[in-house]
Amino acid sequence: MSEASAKGTVQSVDRALDLMEALAGHGGAAGISELAAATGLPYGTIHRLLRTLLDRGYVRQESDRRYALGGALVRLGGVAERMVGVWAQPYLKRMVELSGETANMAVLEGDFIVYVAQIPSPRRLRMFAEVGRRVLPHSTAVGKVLLADRPDAEVASLVERTGMPRRTANTITDLPGMLAELERVRDRGYALDLGEEELGVHCLAVGVRDGARTIAAMSVSGPAERIDALDREELAAGMRRIARDFGSELGGGLSPG
Repeated sequence: MSEASAKGTVQSVDRALDLMEALAGHGGAAGISELAAATGLPYGTIHRLLRTLLDRGYVRQESDRRYALGGALVRLGGVAERMVGVWAQPYLKRMVELSGETANMAVLEGDFIVYVAQIPSPRRLRMFAEVGRRVLPHSTAVGKVLLADRPDAEVASLVERTGMPRRTANTITDLPGMLAELERVRDRGYALDLGEEELGVHCLAVGVRDGARTIAAMSVSGPAERIDALDREELAAGMRRIARDFGSELGGGLSPG
C-alpha cells in the first residue's frame, strides 16, 4: 500500500499539492529539476501533474520554461484570506482583553506585509492599521515574525528587491542588523517594533504556524508608554496561548510560533 493510501489521502492530489508548495518554497517559480529535488517525484509524474495545473490556471509556464504559481490562486487566496480574517476575530478580541491595546493579524504576500484583520482597543487613544494596508516587513513586528521563519538567504533576496527604507530614526536599515534582529526573534519567540514604523507606537507580535511554517502573525500595538508598561514575557506567553487556541479551531495543525 502506498504512503498516500495508508494515510487515507488521494496520491495525485497529495503530489499536486507537494508541487504547489515546492513552487512557493522557491519564491513562486522553479524548474523541473528543482521541483524533482524538492518533492522526490519522477520527472514524468511532475510533467503530468503540471499539465493539469496549467490547464486550470494554478500554474503558468514562463518564457524561460520554468513553472510559476498561476493567477487562479489569487482568487482562492483572496477568499481564504478574508475567511481566516473573520475566524481570527474572537481571538484578536481576547488579545485586546489581555493587553488593552489594538490587536492585528497580518500575512506576507510576496514582498509585502498585508493586514487582514483587526480589533481596535476600547481606549480613546488607540492605534489603527487599516485592514488591507500593505507595508514592507523590515520595520514592523509582524513583518519580523514572518521573516524570522525564512532562511537568511531568502531574507537577503527580499530586502535586495525592496530596499530597507528608513521610516523613523529607529528603523533597521541594513541587512546585518536585520539578520541579527531576526535571530533575537527566533530566540525569544516574539518580535518587537519599538517606534520603527511610526514614532511613539510600539508593537509586540507572535507567529502562527502551519506545520513547519509561520503563515501569519498576530500582534498588539499601542502608544509606546502603554506597551512598555506591560510585562513583555507575560504578554507574549498569553498571546501564544491565544494563537494556539486559534490554530486548534482552524485545524490542520496550526500552533503559535
